[in-house]
Amino acid sequence: MATDDLRALYQPEILEHFRQPRNRGALPEATHQAEGFNPLCGDSVSLQLRVEGDLIRQVRFDGCGCALCLSSASMLTEAIAGHSVEHARQLTGAVEAMVARRGEPGPAALKLGRLAVFSGVAAFPSRAKCVRLAWQTLAAALDRTEERITTE
Repeated sequence: MATDDLRALYQPEILEHFRQPRNRGALPEATHQAEGFNPLCGDSVSLQLRVEGDLIRQVRFDGCGCALCLSSASMLTEAIAGHSVEHARQLTGAVEAMVARRGEPGPAALKLGRLAVFSGVAAFPSRAKCVRLAWQTLAAALDRTEERITTE
């Protein structure tokens, strides 16, 4: 992997969230929760939300995995806390579209603000799963899916 490719994957903000994740730990008063697993590399994420009406009041995560996985989960918590469930679903779709794309970032990346730092992952499909895991787990939590989800 070339140095430029690595820079596209591991932007400073991604590394900052990996080193100092936000909103990590248990949320005892969670109303929604889900667990996700990436069998390809062993990443795992547990996501807990406290939803009141249509508003996500609080969100926390825990898990283990690579820098992309854990920084994605950390940034997810900041992006959805205090927002509507519909906003969280729209962000999930936009992140999915952005990391599935090959080449230059598409229009979805332009609407994602800080989350667009993950746009470089689109060139690495196996690494895209690391970013997508937290977002797929969010969708499962919002849908109140009982079983652990996987990226496969």
